[in-house]
Amino acid sequence: MEKNPTHTSLVALGDSFTEGMSDLLPNGSYRGWADVLAGRMAAVTPGFRYANLAVRGKLIQQIVEEQVDVAVAMRPDVITLVGGLNDTLRPKCDMGRVRALLTEAVERLAPACEQLVLMRSPGRQGPVLARFRPRMEELFECVDGLAEKHGAIVVDLYGAPSLGDPRLWDVDRLHLTAEGHRRVAEAVWQTLGYDPEDTEWRTPMPATLPPGWAARRVADARFARQYLLPWIGRRLTGRSSGDGLPAKRPDLLPYEGPAA
Repeated sequence: MEKNPTHTSLVALGDSFTEGMSDLLPNGSYRGWADVLAGRMAAVTPGFRYANLAVRGKLIQQIVEEQVDVAVAMRPDVITLVGGLNDTLRPKCDMGRVRALLTEAVERLAPACEQLVLMRSPGRQGPVLARFRPRMEELFECVDGLAEKHGAIVVDLYGAPSLGDPRLWDVDRLHLTAEGHRRVAEAVWQTLGYDPEDTEWRTPMPATLPPGWAARRVADARFARQYLLPWIGRRLTGRSSGDGLPAKRPDLLPYEGPAA
């Protein structure tokens, strides 16, 4: 990997992870790791351009159908693709189809940019992850193979001890906090060849006393009521949290920081 490369443009594809949930800004929008990364790249490259095509809830087929051609037409220096994890969390998941669609996306994206970036997505510890872990690891094996074949680079977040810490995950237990997103941005930044700003992003946070039994039960009840049951409802009815939502930054334009 080239040291301190000069990239002039970035296009990010994916779902809620790349959209930036739950790194909430005061104006109600989301920042997230891709915005943080774009801000860093813009700081070292005048005129840097950035688009973020991600929409929460998207499955890999939707990413392929709605985002890949748009990104290919933009011909950016760097494309990031993170997708398929939402598929693995569905009660029924055809992993063969997921692998085929991811392969199609990579085969179309790799020739359209100087550097394609793939990821092994982070996952917090717990019984939910344990249930879906085999699917996730099958997805990540596919990511590794595609990267080797097509010259992409892989950012390994799944193997980072720090990102398994529940304190880096929002109360919905599905999305990273602002600090979690910052660490992901640092990981991508370093993998692209830039000098580290935080060499300890993988290091776990200092230990603290866990919440007591009563506090955990209150948190579990709140999680089930506000997030788990609505999520199950959407799965049963075939709806998505991203239905009808536009891409976060649909045009490849000079980067400007988020609005206050």
